[in-house]
Amino acid sequence: MMKRTLQQGLVAGAVGGIVMTLGEKIEQMVTRRPDSHVPARTLLRLTGLPERPGKQPLPANWVMHFGQAALLGVVRAAMAQAGLRGPLASAQFAVLRLTNDQILENATGVGAPPSTWPRKELVVDLLHKTVYAFATGAVADSLAARQGPGPGQRHAALRPGRHSDIGPLPPGRR
Repeated sequence: MMKRTLQQGLVAGAVGGIVMTLGEKIEQMVTRRPDSHVPARTLLRLTGLPERPGKQPLPANWVMHFGQAALLGVVRAAMAQAGLRGPLASAQFAVLRLTNDQILENATGVGAPPSTWPRKELVVDLLHKTVYAFATGAVADSLAARQGPGPGQRHAALRPGRHSDIGPLPPGRR
């Protein structure tokens, strides 16, 4: 299951990253917002590589942008394999995607807490990360559904909701 989760997650995350990037490019054409170099700066600081003044190397931007997208897709695939699927699971995953960015950007000093951002900038970031989360979730859910319901879904089939009188599934039914 781990190998399948890893493979499906990398695919789902990469697709989510592509969808997010296409959305960002369309938004930038409309709003005339310039490219962000925050991903590249974050990667350069994490790796100890030198930064340039102004624009950062495009390959560093892409590596960080798509690297995070693909790697975090593994978490969403794990959710789907466990039976956490659908829009609610994707909304939960959106929070994880945003949190990951903020931890890395703030820890490296590249970013500032979102509460200090201009509202327009915050809305744009939330929108793009939500698109990523739902696109990644759709792919992860679709791939996981090929194996049938996850353990959580099978447990819920016994009786929907959380009930103390329903124990874990027997080992053979997980």
